[in-house]
Amino acid sequence: MTDPFSVTAVETPTLGDRSYVVHDGEVAFVVDPQRDIDRVQHVLEKADVRLSHVFETHIHNDYVTGGLALAQRAGAVYVVNADDEVSFDRAPIRGGETIAVGDRMRVTALATPGHTFTHLSYVLTDAQAELGESVGVFSGGSLLYGATGRPDLLGDEHTHELVRRQYASAHKLAALLPDRAEVFPTHGFGSFCSAAQSDETESTIGREKVSNPVLTQDEQTYARELLDGLSAWPAYYVHMAPANAAGPSEPDLSPPSPADPAELHRRIAAGEWVVDLRNRTAFAAAHVAGSLNFGLDGGFATYLGWLISWGTPLTLLGEKPEKVAEAQRELVRIGIDRPAAQATGRPEDWTDRELSSFATATFADLAETRHLRDVVVLDVRRVDEHAAARIDGAVNIPIHELPQRVGEVPAGEVWVHCASGYRASVAASLLDVAGRDLVAVDDSFDNAGKVGLHLVGPEAQSAGDG
Repeated sequence: MTDPFSVTAVETPTLGDRSYVVHDGEVAFVVDPQRDIDRVQHVLEKADVRLSHVFETHIHNDYVTGGLALAQRAGAVYVVNADDEVSFDRAPIRGGETIAVGDRMRVTALATPGHTFTHLSYVLTDAQAELGESVGVFSGGSLLYGATGRPDLLGDEHTHELVRRQYASAHKLAALLPDRAEVFPTHGFGSFCSAAQSDETESTIGREKVSNPVLTQDEQTYARELLDGLSAWPAYYVHMAPANAAGPSEPDLSPPSPADPAELHRRIAAGEWVVDLRNRTAFAAAHVAGSLNFGLDGGFATYLGWLISWGTPLTLLGEKPEKVAEAQRELVRIGIDRPAAQATGRPEDWTDRELSSFATATFADLAETRHLRDVVVLDVRRVDEHAAARIDGAVNIPIHELPQRVGEVPAGEVWVHCASGYRASVAASLLDVAGRDLVAVDDSFDNAGKVGLHLVGPEAQSAGDG
């Protein structure tokens, strides 16, 4: 346990990440804060503690940090690896160095390369404890719950070296820390920075020793299975590390300028993105022609950031101003700082022209339709998902490739599906803009085989054998 210290996780479930606020009742430090620092400030104010240090475990590849802005606002020390090439002033630290935070907390940096070459983990120790035993480790993208951070984000040429270093780093933590030491990773809660996912919400070094493949397998087996399991990562990641090395400023979350129907149509005609934030059912029923659907009820920022051409002007359509504000908050975390415009209300308020719509259906509907006529089945899941189990005859164009490959979708009536319906709706909106005759399958892929659709692939075969 981390007693007598308090550790509060600030969750960002839409990106699968956690930040941490740690205090002793008087003074606090923060690890890996997200860009919207007001959430961290709220925790600090509620606890009535003073922030003295902000620590970064690594130069993040999946989000824009709020570390520099938070440190500047609080007058705190910003601690970043001395070997990271950054363009701002920070307190440099290297593995083996210890920083005192208040009278009792001691934070020691450990070099744990693997997710990046300069990755650090931070070990928390109680200076007043009789044995000075470490009580927890903030492991960033190194040791995660049941997994490790992925080693391939710096390029294929570094992946094999980084996977070996990741293995060594995990074993280093396991050897140096007591079994009861708690583990506080930044990634691993749905983040594409994780090499695998776990349902665990807390863990210790001892628990990871018996459950985490990096600590239970030999290096060769761990490396092979990790690398075989890696899938595509969001395209916007390439912009994150440069932004973080440059020192991101505090975001501007003030409302964008309102746009009337004429302006919205001008922006659509100019090739800008006008994004409808409503859920996929509402969008399918009625939407502005030429708009795209990235609902706030799914992986909004991840998929919008993945698909959009970086720098394309973006206008947001939401039922209420609060929905637009929520979208803005999501977007600044990945470096899309200022929408070009916004409109709120209903689709009828956003256009003076006829609204567009398309049909939605289930996998049972698809099975019935395939008995009656030929249709194109478009699977927009990732390549690894499609390879594992797929509808016989389905065409696979992963959602993140669809904007550039819409022209490759075969002619005919298109039934588009994913694993649950969210990505299918995004794809359907792209196909709708392209003028295709389509049906969006809003259903769980688990139901596909249950309703008579013939599935192929290793997982489908295994299920059939069972």
